[in-house]
Amino acid sequence: MPAAAASTHVRVSALPSVTDALRAVESLVLGSGQRTARRNAWTSVLEDRRRAKDRTEAQDLLEAASGRTSRAT
Repeated sequence: MPAAAASTHVRVSALPSVTDALRAVESLVLGSGQRTARRNAWTSVLEDRRRAKDRTEAQDLLEAASGRTSRAT
């Protein structure tokens, strides 16, 4: 077979992201129940932060509507 007709296969594999690597380590170290619990806990933390931000924004709006100045922290 002539050299021009031979096909060259190039295999390209992307390096895993840091998140993928951490998930792989997590799956080796923790059982599935612990993984689920950790993810649920983190989801709760993010939701608590969102609610706290919403409360602060609502308080600022109410204070502005009542003519008072917002308290700076």
